[in-house]
Amino acid sequence: MSCIYSCSSTTSFSAPFVSPRSSRFALYSSNSRPRIHCALGGTVAEPKITTAAEPLLLNAVRGEDVERPPVWLMRQAGRYMKSYQIICEKYPSFRERSENVDLVVEISLQPWKVFKPDGVILFSDILTPLSGMNIPFDIVKGKGPVIFNPLGTAADVEQVREFVPEDSVPYVGEALTILRKEVDSKAAVLGFVGAPFTLASYVVEGGSSKHFAKIKRLAFSQPKVLHALLQKFATSMAKYIQFQADSGAQAVQIFDSWATELSPVDFEEFSLPYLKQIVDTVKQTHPDLPLILYASGSGGLLERLALTGVDVVSLDWTVDMAEGRRRLGPNIAVQGNVDPGVLFGSKDFITNRINDTVRKAGRGKHILNLGHGIVVGTPEENVAHFFEVAKGLRY
Repeated sequence: MSCIYSCSSTTSFSAPFVSPRSSRFALYSSNSRPRIHCALGGTVAEPKITTAAEPLLLNAVRGEDVERPPVWLMRQAGRYMKSYQIICEKYPSFRERSENVDLVVEISLQPWKVFKPDGVILFSDILTPLSGMNIPFDIVKGKGPVIFNPLGTAADVEQVREFVPEDSVPYVGEALTILRKEVDSKAAVLGFVGAPFTLASYVVEGGSSKHFAKIKRLAFSQPKVLHALLQKFATSMAKYIQFQADSGAQAVQIFDSWATELSPVDFEEFSLPYLKQIVDTVKQTHPDLPLILYASGSGGLLERLALTGVDVVSLDWTVDMAEGRRRLGPNIAVQGNVDPGVLFGSKDFITNRINDTVRKAGRGKHILNLGHGIVVGTPEENVAHFFEVAKGLRY
């Protein structure tokens, strides 16, 4: 029996209503009562939704019955917010902003205070552990990451230390602990790390890259050297995830931003084994910690991403959500995948894209997000509209 979801209420909602004839999802006010209308006639009882002690995001990932998809946005704390711009004027160094406990907490909570997302992610950077691994770096305004001494030889890799987060980044643990208390289970506190191949790409290339010639030269001419570096990153990032979880993170996202520069066969050699190793190591000590994997442009690798053992695969906007869901199968949750550029559109346009994405994702095991981070210059009022619409959805 096929069903469509709608609601009845005399209370108006500021966002446009999406007809249940064209979507399984409807926007409604906080006073409305959702009902499930079936195509064969009649009304079945609405699902029993209980107030859980755990955040909505965690319940959704675990496949529990939730009233709507949880929502948070990558880069939800950032330069599109006026409050963040004010902090940048006072503290122009990104590393100072991301390595000072008080600033990390304040910036992480800025979108929480305004939009109340279902996930509050730590304000940090995937390169934050590098200094503790004897890899000096900086993040320069207008240029991005700069590795002062790029790695390229076995001797260089020998100098890389395994990461001890308690010693090198205690401020990360302190910030997560504070965030957990501030949010108080009203949302999930999220940590994140970089994946081994992506971190290796930065430290070998010396920063961002267009063609990744240096990392590929190392991979294809001295694979043992690259594998040694990847192993150090895998061991270190597993420890970092465990540290974040012990400090208060309730889920952790792994960013393998540059893995999609690899062909499928090379992904299987230089990325997949190390991602699996991280997941296996973390699950031994934190079996219930949801792990999310994001790799931009990953349409050609989706089935391989699922082989890592993560709980959630985050899709970018170049993958159709329905197709991605089908290719990944029913046992893994999905995250995403609205094009960040949609936030430059009209409010009606944003609403329609949200509904289309959620409809294609189906009920449950879906975290609504963008397919990448919020773009600089995005109107803050459009981000507010995104959250308003998303939190008004009901299955």
